[in-house]
Amino acid sequence: MSQGDARSPLVLVVDDDAAIRTVVRWQLDDEGFRVVEADDGQVALRAIREDHPALVVLDLSLPGLGGLDVLRALRGGRCGRSDTPVIVLSGRSGETDRIVGLDLGADDYLVKPFSPGELAARVRSVLRRSGADAAGETITVGGVRIEPASRRVVLADDDGAETDVELTPKEFDLLAFLAAHPRHVFTRVQLLDRVWSSSAEWLGEATVTEHVHRLRTKVEPDPSRPRLLRTVRGVGYQLVDDA
Repeated sequence: MSQGDARSPLVLVVDDDAAIRTVVRWQLDDEGFRVVEADDGQVALRAIREDHPALVVLDLSLPGLGGLDVLRALRGGRCGRSDTPVIVLSGRSGETDRIVGLDLGADDYLVKPFSPGELAARVRSVLRRSGADAAGETITVGGVRIEPASRRVVLADDDGAETDVELTPKEFDLLAFLAAHPRHVFTRVQLLDRVWSSSAEWLGEATVTEHVHRLRTKVEPDPSRPRLLRTVRGVGYQLVDDA
């Protein structure tokens, strides 16, 4: 592990290329982060469980247990905090894997070869965003309670009975973002930029449409006639609570 202030965020760098890990470690050291390394998926899962990193830089092309499998295990809560931020790394030919990784809940991505300075900037940005999300206040809208700190969504029926709603990480991010801006209409491009961040350039507007559709099936009493997640024709979407 790199030495540094014990209060500095710990970043786990997962890549089977020792040269890449070394360059990334040097850059993050210079930026004041502590760094721990892993060269395959199993070592990465063990490091996540034991070292509790503040963020994971994860190469998708790993020997044995691949990067997507590591991400699934992490987001599934099988190796520590399921909301640990993840920045994925992939080659230019791995566009499909990048899209799958983002849909599984990766917070950002970089394409190899990349600038170590840019990676450090992405690390700072993602940590700022995740810190802000964790400090967010609970929002209740139309019988849906959104708890940013625990990334929990609870649905109350007319009798007051509550049910936990299972959302993917990006479904939660989208719902929480819209709930934090009630009645504000966002275009699909704006939502790609705000919710998917720098990954927007690799994703089409249909990604937003699909996520809205899936959210409606989970939080709307009648998804065909949405009361909360509304379409503003020709513009985009808004979250509305008429009650």
